[in-house]
Amino acid sequence: MRIMRRRRALVGVLAGSLLLAGCNAGPGQVGAAVLIDGKSVSVDRVQQMIDKAVREHPYGQKLAKEHKLDLVGREIVRQEILHELTERAAQREGVRVDESLAVAALQKDPLATPMEATQQGDTETNVQQLVARVRDHRDALVDAALQTQLALKYVDKLVVTVDHLAISAPEGTTPNANELREQAFEKARQFAASPDAAAQAVAQEAQGDSQRAGLGDKAAAAQSPAFASTVMFGSPVNSVTAFQPTPERPEWLVVAVRERVADKPVSVDQEAQPTAQQLAKVGVRFLQPYLDQVDFTVNPRYGVWDVVGMDLAANESSKKGIVLTVHGATPQQR
Repeated sequence: MRIMRRRRALVGVLAGSLLLAGCNAGPGQVGAAVLIDGKSVSVDRVQQMIDKAVREHPYGQKLAKEHKLDLVGREIVRQEILHELTERAAQREGVRVDESLAVAALQKDPLATPMEATQQGDTETNVQQLVARVRDHRDALVDAALQTQLALKYVDKLVVTVDHLAISAPEGTTPNANELREQAFEKARQFAASPDAAAQAVAQEAQGDSQRAGLGDKAAAAQSPAFASTVMFGSPVNSVTAFQPTPERPEWLVVAVRERVADKPVSVDQEAQPTAQQLAKVGVRFLQPYLDQVDFTVNPRYGVWDVVGMDLAANESSKKGIVLTVHGATPQQR
């Protein structure tokens, strides 16, 4: 009887938390969670994976009780998009996973263990791990391996030259998150107004505080593996981005990318050897140049693509930043 009550309670949670309104589906998207290069991943398929997450993993049940299963749905769609980007990048970059290694990884299968309700780390990473467990395990493991190889191929070579400006609250005042965001976005639009606009704006700001602004500064991905996963290292030449380098800190960075070089290893004073988690994030960031090579449309019920986070945001206002093209300039990829 206790088991039956638990099942009924779980069904109630599913009914209350998993049903997603379908009235916002875009043209050609009825029944589709995402269309990727003409292939459809159905809403039903996403729902089945959400159901599996709740059924098989205590952490999924915890998210259901907290009414956070929308995070799982968005992450499922995100990983479907990243899968296509990863395959495209691996083909282009000539990276591959040896079949014997894939078989060996599946025999050990680190994704086979259910996720307990109590997890260390942040929610974003935990949801990523949860979704990896409800996907095809081979696909998930191979994607991760290819992304790591992509990071290893370029992390010691990639150098970007940028004009940059930090946006933060005046010393002694209480930061207002929305105001700082709007200031950063406005400055990014100013940077993007013309090919020379960023240099002019930065030069003016540098007169008052040279620590907050810089012209033609070079940043190597290898110098800081944590920072290498930010949008600055994935954006093309002649683009401007505004983002928070550290979400926990009330400071934004506005960057105009002047040059992007990744043809030979560079010698830098490295903070530390990158961890496996940092390499995974860098690998995902290095997929950014392939976004224009994969045609995808997301059903609005799962949010909107956020290039700054390389993920899905609930809506436009919750994106982690913006990327703009400099007016009068042509974006260039690596």
